[in-house]
Amino acid sequence: MATGSASGVREGLSSVTRGTLFLLVSTLCFVGLTFVSRVMLVRSISPADWNAYSFGLTLAALLSAFGTLGLPTAIARSIPYSASDSERRGYVRAALLLGAIAAFLASLVLWLFAGPIGRALGQPEIGLGLEFFAISVGTSIIAALIASIFQGFEDVAPNAFFVQIVNPALFIGFLAVAFVLPSYGISYGEALLAYLLANIATLGLLVLYVFLRLPRHLPAGPRSPDAVGRLLRFAAPLFVVTIMASVTGSGDTVILGIYHSSEVGTYTASLTLARLLQIGISALGYIFLPVATKFLRQNDAGSIPITYATATKWMLLFSLPLFLLFFFLPASSLGFVYGPSYTLVVVPLQIAVLGSFLTTLLGPSNTTQVAYGQTRLLMYNAIAAGLLDLALSLLLIPSYGYAGAAVAWAGANVAYTGLSLGQLATASGVHPFRRDFTVPVLLTALPLGILFAALRPSVPWWSLPGVGLAIAGLFALVVLATRSIDDGDRLLLEAVERLFGRPLRLVRSIGRYGLRGRR
Repeated sequence: MATGSASGVREGLSSVTRGTLFLLVSTLCFVGLTFVSRVMLVRSISPADWNAYSFGLTLAALLSAFGTLGLPTAIARSIPYSASDSERRGYVRAALLLGAIAAFLASLVLWLFAGPIGRALGQPEIGLGLEFFAISVGTSIIAALIASIFQGFEDVAPNAFFVQIVNPALFIGFLAVAFVLPSYGISYGEALLAYLLANIATLGLLVLYVFLRLPRHLPAGPRSPDAVGRLLRFAAPLFVVTIMASVTGSGDTVILGIYHSSEVGTYTASLTLARLLQIGISALGYIFLPVATKFLRQNDAGSIPITYATATKWMLLFSLPLFLLFFFLPASSLGFVYGPSYTLVVVPLQIAVLGSFLTTLLGPSNTTQVAYGQTRLLMYNAIAAGLLDLALSLLLIPSYGYAGAAVAWAGANVAYTGLSLGQLATASGVHPFRRDFTVPVLLTALPLGILFAALRPSVPWWSLPGVGLAIAGLFALVVLATRSIDDGDRLLLEAVERLFGRPLRLVRSIGRYGLRGRR
């Protein structure tokens, strides 16, 4: 291999593959469970209460991001970069102490201002919702910190299992209990209480996980005395990043709620589908941060570009089919997920899904910048993207409603990821746009896009999963037919074989065909 050691790339791809697959499956479970809970809520509470719930949840998520102070990303990078266990112990203690204080203050602020916010918007049900969400903000902050501590040890279970599976499952369970109570229905207040109880129970299980599992990663011993200062210095720009990233992700929804509150529910439904495309890259970025950081600590920076390009390419097996389905068959896609009542509004989905797909093509550039310690650059990128989201939202939403919000969200997300990738490519040569990446993407996406646009097929909703799998299979065939396979793919196959515990001989034979003539 031209750069990077084969053993380093193999080890990195093994961790990335295992962690990404676990997170990908858990995220899909999260999406499915969240969809079930939303269906239960939409069918039980009034449209006005649903809009209030969606708006309040967005505000709570925004405050939760502020309250983390940038600590989750900072601790996830600091643990694998540390040279000793005493430093790691200091970082863990500092993160939990600072996080607990921040969680309490964030919850208190939202609880105090819940009523005034509801009255200012002329919707007291929003104020009621924020009073419940205030406590959930605190639990979410601490849960995020616990998950990030284990992320630093390349342990994705707290995030994958507890946050993404247990939490929404508990929410559904509490909703079901409320439904079967004598009233045989779910009131707005009961829905808020169910959400709160699910968050409290999840945090309790995470705390238990800390006591049982953390000693296996980090045995007891002395702590570095200056860990608090170092962690805060590293987290300071990441705090700004977290705030502005939250603005980029939710600012358009908040502004839409101010100007067109009745469109928030419809818009968030489209945005939820668009964000599905980012599941693979988000899962990859979560585990890629500690893996890339470990490469840098071991002076093996050459393994990062190879691992980055290989992993990003194969994430397209997930995002490319969703993009083609959601963009060219938006009504069928919305009907498949939400039912026929949502099929009349397709433009926000098409705009948002285009932006989402472009970000997946760029790879996990934001988290990779954190691994390189380029937090100041990342902060500037996040500020630029957040300001772009706000500017486009204020400019477009008053006149164009949810379509304007979708443009703001898509533009800001592409700008954020694109700026980071440009800086990584210039400084470190990290980017996915090699021949083995661009050729199969273009030869799959362009012909299928032209075909869908020309024929405008009417596809039954039940056939969409099959169509998506066919697109993924076609992409894999194009990779093989164009010989878009390199040594990074070979090492990825070895990592997958280690995951399964046995050689995949058929896949190896196919891979040798793809490598033929590339030597």
